[in-house]
Amino acid sequence: MATPHKPRRPDALTMEVVELIGEVVSRYHADYEEAAAGHALTGAQAKLLSLLSLEPLPMRKLAQQLKCEPSNVTGIVDRLEARGLVERRPAPADRRVKVAAATEEGRRVARSLRESLRFAREPLAALSDDERVSLRDALRRMLGEDEHPGHP
Repeated sequence: MATPHKPRRPDALTMEVVELIGEVVSRYHADYEEAAAGHALTGAQAKLLSLLSLEPLPMRKLAQQLKCEPSNVTGIVDRLEARGLVERRPAPADRRVKVAAATEEGRRVARSLRESLRFAREPLAALSDDERVSLRDALRRMLGEDEHPGHP
């Protein structure tokens, strides 16, 4: 009978890094929610609008990106559409499929939202270019995204 493998406890440095990542995520979310509220948006509305400012997406893909049910996405799109920030249109490849797309005003609000994120600006600005590159590369490795053609 084999002895069960006892998981090794993480070392103190690993635990400190995990706690710091948790604090960074918490501060980012708080800043994002505050920036969204400054544009009279919920965090979910702001995230959806940010995604759509990059490219039009079908509801199912938005639900996957936001990790929520498609019916929730429909409600969020409805509210953003009522404000003139998003529109529904036929998908170019298959006109039977509807995609949500940011309007010009929606792209402007998404850009303003990104620019108003203090947390993304201030602490990162305190790092040198080399430190930011090292941080970016370490985060990519952690996410399994070592190879990124087209990214310096």
